[in-house]
Amino acid sequence: MNFLKRAFWSMKAKKGKTLLQLVIFTVICVFVLSGLTIQSAAKASSELARQELGGSVTLQVDREAAMEKQQSEQSESDGPPQFTSTPISLDNAESIAALDHVMSYNYSVSASANAEDFDIIESSTSTDSSDTESEQAPGSDQGRGGIVQADLTVNGTLTSDEAESFSDGEAEIVDGRGIEESDADSNVAVIEQTLAEENDLAVGDTINISSASDEDTTQELEIVGIYETSSAGSDQAMNFSFLNPYNTIYVPYTAANTLKGEDYTDTIESVTYQMDDAENIDAFIAAAEKTDVDFDVYQLDANDDLYQQMVGPIENVASFAKNIVYLVTIAGAIILALIVMLSIRERKYEMGVLMAIGEKKWKLAGQFITEIVVIAIVAVGLSSIFGNPIANVLGNQLLDQQTTASAETATTSLQQGPRGGGMMSGGGPGQAVSDAFSQPSEAISSLNINVTWENILILGGIGLAVAIIAALIPSISILRLQPKNILTKQE
Repeated sequence: MNFLKRAFWSMKAKKGKTLLQLVIFTVICVFVLSGLTIQSAAKASSELARQELGGSVTLQVDREAAMEKQQSEQSESDGPPQFTSTPISLDNAESIAALDHVMSYNYSVSASANAEDFDIIESSTSTDSSDTESEQAPGSDQGRGGIVQADLTVNGTLTSDEAESFSDGEAEIVDGRGIEESDADSNVAVIEQTLAEENDLAVGDTINISSASDEDTTQELEIVGIYETSSAGSDQAMNFSFLNPYNTIYVPYTAANTLKGEDYTDTIESVTYQMDDAENIDAFIAAAEKTDVDFDVYQLDANDDLYQQMVGPIENVASFAKNIVYLVTIAGAIILALIVMLSIRERKYEMGVLMAIGEKKWKLAGQFITEIVVIAIVAVGLSSIFGNPIANVLGNQLLDQQTTASAETATTSLQQGPRGGGMMSGGGPGQAVSDAFSQPSEAISSLNINVTWENILILGGIGLAVAIIAALIPSISILRLQPKNILTKQE
């Protein structure tokens, strides 16, 4: 008799056991398929995040190398070494900007200034402009003991849209426009809304400022835009007005260089290159190091923190899903093997009779394998129906947990870190964590989990392998016996 027909009649006669095996096999397939689809969705989301966020590389002065050089030069002199920053020439910046994988770039120049014909926003404990107590302002380039009294922080940029505060969402244009590349060599400015309201200033008005290091250097700036900031400022903003975020103005980098002096013409302090893909950062740095830029003085710092913080939870979910596939497959094979083994042991007499009448052993093994393979095929079909909604629930819950855990870990790490972070403008460490996770949370709030034909084919391969192994191993232990031994031992 055909062993395929016997397999069908056996499954029909033992409906209860067949149904039990189908349920167990379906549960196994659902979890395996969930793991596979979550892995696929995580991989797709990670690639999308890499393409959208890209990453950035900043060219700036190698401060550590500069300090070592100055220490060696002043080893024979008294007093601590004086740090002087070497500005980057525009030619060097543009030569690197011409390399592959650069999507956009932005210049940065910081300077300090005093208000000439308008009032600044006074900090709660800051002194007025006539007081002698002050702190060295950014971009003042003063040496040892040099104290510069300043009202304003002046941020020079190529385009304000790509300035850190604006790209992070901390600052937003509420009237007029931002600084544009075409504004180079123009005296225009973007000021904060509170400062504008305090002085009844509007787009089209002009303000006059003077360099904090050289009061004879003055500039008349036309207000082309007004922005609003959500930054609360650093702790030091309470003591020094120029650190107050309301007293920060944005100008073209050329205007900021004018405030710093003639030595800074056609230079910048740093340039940030936005990559088209975070994966290309290493290749970009390698290409940049082959240019004429002196990397004994300057350095390239890769910054893909946002990308890493975004894909971190996704990678954890993918790793967990991978473990699910392994564990469920192994455990499922063992459970099914035990169930099939018990079922086959109960059918010893049937096997003995069939072998006694001349049925070949491979056909008996084929019958058992056929029975479990049919169940496996049905289970794979059912899992393709139920696997997608289960994978969505499981995958997104895991993602939420991982995202929350990553945010808490980063916050705790910064809170336990060294003090002094509050000196940084822009809100300090707490704000940095908030900014870092605000964008990822929007981009990876959920995984787009869908069962694909590739997932089903992989599941089918795994299911068939599990079915064959589960049926073959116990079958061999029985089929190695002789029919006489099987029948004489049958109670």
